[in-house]
Amino acid sequence: MQVSVVVPTYNESATVVELLRRVDAAVGGPRTEVVVVDDSTDGTADLAREVGSTLRSDVVVIHRDQPTGGLSGAVVAGLRAARGAQCAVMDADLQHPPEDLPRLLAALDDADVAVASRYTAGGGADGLSSWLRHGVSRVTTLVTRAMFPTRLRACTDPMTGFFALDRSRVDLAELRPKGFKILLEILVRRRRSVAEVPFTFGPRRAGTSKASLRQGLWFLWQLVDLRFGRMSGFALIGALGAVANVLLVSVLVALGMPFLPAAVIAAEVTMVGNFVLQEKFVFGDLVAGAESVRRRFLKSFAFNNVESAIRISLAWWLVSHGVLHSAIATAVTLAVAFVARFVFHALVVYRPREDTRVPVAR
Repeated sequence: MQVSVVVPTYNESATVVELLRRVDAAVGGPRTEVVVVDDSTDGTADLAREVGSTLRSDVVVIHRDQPTGGLSGAVVAGLRAARGAQCAVMDADLQHPPEDLPRLLAALDDADVAVASRYTAGGGADGLSSWLRHGVSRVTTLVTRAMFPTRLRACTDPMTGFFALDRSRVDLAELRPKGFKILLEILVRRRRSVAEVPFTFGPRRAGTSKASLRQGLWFLWQLVDLRFGRMSGFALIGALGAVANVLLVSVLVALGMPFLPAAVIAAEVTMVGNFVLQEKFVFGDLVAGAESVRRRFLKSFAFNNVESAIRISLAWWLVSHGVLHSAIATAVTLAVAFVARFVFHALVVYRPREDTRVPVAR
């Protein structure tokens, strides 16, 4: 197998048949496969299998009953299943013209990754449905390139979902797919040579855009995580918890509660909230290999309570002696405790379980 075309699909029954036929016409043959990774509920997978039996290319359909990692997870699953030395990735809604695949794959002769760009000379974003989507696309592209000026220097469109790569030059194990901008992660995780091919982003033929506020928030989270690493997510959640803590202390004190019990209540509430958010957004990729959620919570809760007892005692002393205002004392001591919390959670709470299985003698 020489070429694999990975197509993630989500309720694309209106376009998948035409897409597969056009892909086959463009690059099809006995050494080409199309890997459809399907998260649909509308029969897209069945249609792909049906039309696949009539094509020159080998069509492999992977239907995920329990999708993980969103669109990025689907792409990575397809790349792992792919057998071709060269892999192209494209959407199934026909906004990525299959006829551009030969040029995209040919560009891999001189690069690790070939990017179909809307914003290089000769490209176009005509298929964006409104001035708002045009504006959002341009702004997010500029912000992204500004955050990674070195890694993205040769790429004008790191947000595109239409690209190709040499599988031998990309280590899939280093990717942590989330959201829907997997190309960005591929380009940022490691320095890679990039070749761009202009293309015109076409109009949507059927269905509606999968873009949403939720995906936008995932993208922002992805940017922060890629730029600053796991600690940035921990810091962001810690910052949200700190704000909630300060507000809760202030409210309780304003209602007449003494500072000490107010600080204890605020600390316990924010501990639980922080744990829930960290489980999902910071250490989610470590959960499967760590201890049970009950043991993780107990370790986290115990450590945070010991840390909080020390922190609150110090804050209480600062407040009772008139050194700092209650809100300022709370904020300062929370900042000091941040590093200790991160180190403990990363190295203890989410430490991988040791394999205690005894080898069986043969």
